[in-house]
Amino acid sequence: MASELTYRGGSVAPGSASNGGEYSPKSSKPLSWLARAARYAAAEHRPVFALAGMLFAAAIFTFSSPSTLSPSEPAASVGFNHLAVSGHPSFRESVGGKVPLGLRRRALRVLVTGGAGFVGSHLVDRLLERGDSVIVVDNFFTGRKGNVAHHLQNPRFEVIRHDVVEPILLEVDQIYHLACPASPVHYKYNPIKTIKTNVVGTLNMLGLAKRIGARFLLTSTSEVYGDPLQHPQVETYWGNVNPIGVRSCYDEGKRTAETLTMDYHRGANLEVFVPSKCLVRIARIFNTYGPRMCIDDGRVVSNFVAQALRKEPLTVYGDGKQTRSFQYVSDLVEGLMKLMEGEHIGPFNLGNPGEFSMLELAKVVQDTIDPEAHIEFRPNTADDPHKRKPDISRAKELLGWEPKVPLREGLPRMVTDFRKRIFGDQEGSTESAGGLS
Repeated sequence: MASELTYRGGSVAPGSASNGGEYSPKSSKPLSWLARAARYAAAEHRPVFALAGMLFAAAIFTFSSPSTLSPSEPAASVGFNHLAVSGHPSFRESVGGKVPLGLRRRALRVLVTGGAGFVGSHLVDRLLERGDSVIVVDNFFTGRKGNVAHHLQNPRFEVIRHDVVEPILLEVDQIYHLACPASPVHYKYNPIKTIKTNVVGTLNMLGLAKRIGARFLLTSTSEVYGDPLQHPQVETYWGNVNPIGVRSCYDEGKRTAETLTMDYHRGANLEVFVPSKCLVRIARIFNTYGPRMCIDDGRVVSNFVAQALRKEPLTVYGDGKQTRSFQYVSDLVEGLMKLMEGEHIGPFNLGNPGEFSMLELAKVVQDTIDPEAHIEFRPNTADDPHKRKPDISRAKELLGWEPKVPLREGLPRMVTDFRKRIFGDQEGSTESAGGLS
């Protein structure tokens, strides 16, 4: 008995009179299934429900995410803050103000070697204020725990006691390499250690940057110009350095660090891996002053301030006619951050082109602290540069940076910090003794 096939696709079955009594697959129109699918989806209202679902999800995302993100806000209070603390991509307010949600910069994980030192601690302040997560690596030879103690309760801050001469493996987006004694008293104390820090420490940090695809910034120094024969100094000047002098452990160490940085850039070709991240930067820092400087580090500004506060003579080495340029630490930090975030390798001079002789600086200190302080002349130290003044036209043009704080405005801020650190405990002891008498 023949079986009977019931056709359920429409009112007319194949083989009926409408198609001549015979069924042929070629008789159907090309891509007719698209029209049938569209009619089915429209009949079931599926596009309407899909659109409604997308709008609902977008509304929840918009109203649940915070419009602003305060760096001081506890990490657990908002979901996106927790992501920022953990170093994951998150949206937050940019430094310049409110921007569309999709354009807000991602919070970064930043490594600062020497971050417990004078300049490093101020850089850490700014990075945390911006909303980044910061890891400080410091061996505390010249750095002080007190410089970063106010961040210890911040979940976005971490400090590791470590010497950069030894390798370390961390996952970060940027590396600010500041680790190295920077004052004559400290870098002359152990010259072999100083040059190892500059060479081996820089090699280790460059190797880390290459492995993890991080952007690397080397803080070099105006000492690479030595006792310059060109005035003011531009970045293309090769310098006049004594390679065997008592200062050469620092001068030549920094010159070698710059060489290593550029060799990694050219030879190892860091940019092959992640072009947007794997870039090196070189900053040549000129004399910097401000709060948290080591009190007895042998640098002229800290020497004069500490001596004037202690009612000691201001010691001027040589005839006092040698010149220096002094920038306030907040200006330097701003320059370092602009260099790191920019698209130029450098080197860049970062300093204040305002030039002072040592006698002129002593007069400013006298006017600020003690007009009665007298000056004591001593023989000059070996290889002391006669002149030092940066040409910062390149930084102005390419980074949009120039210092803003003049010496007579910045020095009183430093004096306040030094007065507290020199006399704070003594004043407290005096008050206690007075209360017991």
